[in-house]
Amino acid sequence: MIKKVAIQGIQGSFHDIVSKHYFLEAVETLPFLTFNEVVSSLVKHNSDAAIMALENSIAGSIIPNYALIDSNALHITGEYYLDVQHNLMALSGQEINDIKEVHSHPMALLQCKAFFDQYPHIKLVEDSDTAEVARRIHNQQLFGIAAIASETASEIYQLKILEKSIQTIPQNETRFVIVERNQNSSTKINKASLKFMLDHKRGSLAAMLNVMSDCKLNLTKIQSLPKIDTPWKYAFFVDVTFDAFEDYNKAKAIMTIMAEEFKVLGEYENAKK
Repeated sequence: MIKKVAIQGIQGSFHDIVSKHYFLEAVETLPFLTFNEVVSSLVKHNSDAAIMALENSIAGSIIPNYALIDSNALHITGEYYLDVQHNLMALSGQEINDIKEVHSHPMALLQCKAFFDQYPHIKLVEDSDTAEVARRIHNQQLFGIAAIASETASEIYQLKILEKSIQTIPQNETRFVIVERNQNSSTKINKASLKFMLDHKRGSLAAMLNVMSDCKLNLTKIQSLPKIDTPWKYAFFVDVTFDAFEDYNKAKAIMTIMAEEFKVLGEYENAKK
């Protein structure tokens, strides 16, 4: 049976590109315009897995997606780092000075902000998906409007690339995670995503970080999120890598005791070798 994978975006979107790179076997991608819809598809068993962008090397963390994974009791089972190259594209017969508006996903616009400082006449408009804008321009033959999208999208929707790689920093990586309803059963586990809450007192976070260090865990990410129903209370989301699963298990046992609340969001193979 072909695996159904929910993605944010349509054919030619960066999530679509990740689905083709990550899964060894052919999958059926189910496109949605929002991450809420992606997660809902997975929760309702309409899809078998989902792909969600979690952080970008320029724009930082996509914080709402942490909360979506956590609140819906989903599990991170894998990750993929994609070199995201943003290209400015429009219908043929135009140059940049002919463009009045650029529509794209807010994260794409943020990653390309410095480029558009050179073109104050261009209005930047937030939209739901990079590839969806490219498709709309093609279908409706919209002149004067450009998209920021992948080179793949320009080929699919027959648009001319006006400028390649317009992101502020040339090396622009986005970390995508593969999310499923059940935990990973792989034997190649050397990375974990964890969530914990601590008593609000001096040194509590430092003590937790010391446990990770003493148990030979390498902290690769830490992100705090406010607990909405408790003012000035925070949850911490961390990623750790490790060489020995036994070291990780030992740390997990200690951290469970130390934390007010402790949760494993996922155990999987580290994509950064």
